[in-house]
Amino acid sequence: MTITQTRPPAASRTVRWVHVPAGTCLYGDARKPRPVPALLVAQTPLTDAQCGVGGTDLPVTGISYDDAVRLAAEAGGRLPTSVEWEWIAAGPSRRLYPWGDEPWTPGRALLTGAGQSPRATQPVGRHPAGATPQGVLDLAGNVWEWTSSTAMGQGKIIRGGSYASPPLYAHTTFLNAAPVERRSPGISVRPVRTP
Repeated sequence: MTITQTRPPAASRTVRWVHVPAGTCLYGDARKPRPVPALLVAQTPLTDAQCGVGGTDLPVTGISYDDAVRLAAEAGGRLPTSVEWEWIAAGPSRRLYPWGDEPWTPGRALLTGAGQSPRATQPVGRHPAGATPQGVLDLAGNVWEWTSSTAMGQGKIIRGGSYASPPLYAHTTFLNAAPVERRSPGISVRPVRTP
């Protein structure tokens, strides 16, 4: 999908920013200490309506990495690094999932499993039981999220899993990657900024 705006982006006016305190992320399975500044993070992935490409609360998808960078900037932020994304999702206690260490259930995130096989994204914010303690929604499932971190092969790291992912992909330490030109119906964008 090529992003063609039908009206000026409203995202900068409509993004709800959630404060996430600074700290040290014990990054990845190796638990490598990485400092993270205080951040303001969009409560949900950006939606079609916020990006001026439709009137729905579905996460904007079909966007390349360059589109994601532009949309994050238009919303008043930037893409998070993979370390920042993990800190937002896992916090200082290194939660297994954004909501904690309790197992996934369909009420917490849109993922594949437990007899459910979703075929498309859902509007953002439909899974409040899957929120982080700070109130960040939809970090697990529904859509992968672009980060600014480079993966091997010059792709970019994506995080969080999508509607087509099993619960393992929603673990806060799980990494995936996509080519920068990929325009997937399962990848979106969530901006961050420093306060």
